[in-house]
Amino acid sequence: MARHQAFPGRVTDFDIRLLRVFRAVAECGGFSAAEAELGLSRSAISLHMGDLERRLGLRLCRRGRAGFSLTEEGREVLEATETLLASLETFRTEVNALHDHLRGDFNIGITDTLVTLPRMRITHALAELKASGPEVRINMQMEPPGEIARAVLDGRLHLGVVPDVNLPASLEARPLYHEVSRLYCGAGHPLFRADPAPSALGELDAVVPSYPLPEGARRQHARLHATATASDREGAAFLILTGAYIGYLPEHQAASWVAEGRLRPLCPDDCHFLTPFVAITRRDRRPNRVLDAFLEALGRGGDEDVAAGEGETAGKRCY
Repeated sequence: MARHQAFPGRVTDFDIRLLRVFRAVAECGGFSAAEAELGLSRSAISLHMGDLERRLGLRLCRRGRAGFSLTEEGREVLEATETLLASLETFRTEVNALHDHLRGDFNIGITDTLVTLPRMRITHALAELKASGPEVRINMQMEPPGEIARAVLDGRLHLGVVPDVNLPASLEARPLYHEVSRLYCGAGHPLFRADPAPSALGELDAVVPSYPLPEGARRQHARLHATATASDREGAAFLILTGAYIGYLPEHQAASWVAEGRLRPLCPDDCHFLTPFVAITRRDRRPNRVLDAFLEALGRGGDEDVAAGEGETAGKRCY
């Protein structure tokens, strides 16, 4: 005798509907008792049960003067039905929860020293992301701007924060703020107690960046006598603090050393420039709820940070 193959192919929506009818009949103890529960007539329930038994190739219940009862196979199918329907409910609940709870990784790369900026849009957005998605795993990397841009392009980072300098067209840039940089010397430098003319600065040893700069910064650095280079702003700070070099640092980075008497700005009305900072993502990025939530939080910082940065040097010369 050929063996019956139950459920050839996939379990369909109609199969699940038949199993729900079967479960209700079993729980109510008969076809008549299940009518109110299912909102179906007794004849309709009978048709559904017949369809299910033919689909399974099994007899699931007995009906007669002795009353309604499940067969041995019916009891086993009922147990399997309970497992299946419970799994479907779990799936529904978990999928619905995804709309309420953020999960997954958020990989962000940031240029060095930005943590001391008074306008902490990045910090506030990260705090908001953590509050709205406690299960989100935030992975922070501190890298040079070029490496951050490459990592965003190849998908290693979801978002980067870099200067808006020579960025590829395949990156989308969202303005954040302008950073003010000034020329400084250390406490051991001959100019620390003097007031030099801007024209005299070109004769002094200076540290200059080895990374790309905006146009205003390039003009300022071209006026210096470069005898040392630094791959980042922290490296420049090390050299300036020796007292042997002058060099440009972000105003917020230098503020604590100025307050301690270890650094002094030189020609502050003439020697400064602005660096625009942006948040970068891939233009062709795939939908990502965690990244979208962070960008929304970042956007709530408004444009006042950009305006504030521009206003700090209003009315001053910026070579």
